[in-house]
Amino acid sequence: MNTLKVGDKIPSFECFDDKENLIKSENFKGHKLIVFFYPRANTPGCTAEACNISENYENLTNAGYKIVGVSGDKVKTQNNFSSKYGFQYPLLADENKNIIKLFGVWGPKKFRGKEYEGIHRKTFIFDENSVVTHVFDKVDTKNHSDQILSL
Repeated sequence: MNTLKVGDKIPSFECFDDKENLIKSENFKGHKLIVFFYPRANTPGCTAEACNISENYENLTNAGYKIVGVSGDKVKTQNNFSSKYGFQYPLLADENKNIIKLFGVWGPKKFRGKEYEGIHRKTFIFDENSVVTHVFDKVDTKNHSDQILSL
């Protein structure tokens, strides 16, 4: 797993979001950006993380951030997840795992003694020049916005 590191530039990508809008990495030039990866919509940890960010959306945007969530779920699944909780930020439906692999968050995982390939929960913070300034490897799903705002 070759994960993006502090100092790396955002990789070029495009992907449909939960509303079927085509989102491109270049849309975020000149803005601070939060890109958070989560394994699967509507699971307990992913819901806690996405809701925590949503509940603190105003604080994060007032701090100058744009926000994007990414998982390998389908557009319809992302749309259901977003609609159910009223998220104000796009959720990218990276079904082919292109962005997931570009950011280096796909790799071996263990759960209940079983090994499998999956998405690692990570968050990347980019500055206005599209450069990684921080990587959260250990995301506190219930307090993730506090982690970000404390930078």
